Amino acid sequence: MFENQQRDDVEALMKADAEFRRLYQHHRELDSKVHDADIGVLPIDDMTLASMKKEKLLAKARLERMWADRAHLVH
Repeated sequence: MFENQQRDDVEALMKADAEFRRLYQHHRELDSKVHDADIGVLPIDDMTLASMKKEKLLAKARLERMWADRAHLVH
């Protein structure tokens, strides 16, 4: 996520906005767990995995809205 953005811009927003930072870190943790579950390293049931994937998508959508709101404020 935010691969096309300047790393410095993402880091600056994380420093300036505690909610963005918390949500970004939460998304990264979920992404890691989902990946581990997908490759069989983290044994979890299908319902838990589906729930984690949904939570991850919701976090990503919120982060993208926060990023877009920030872009509107800058321009």
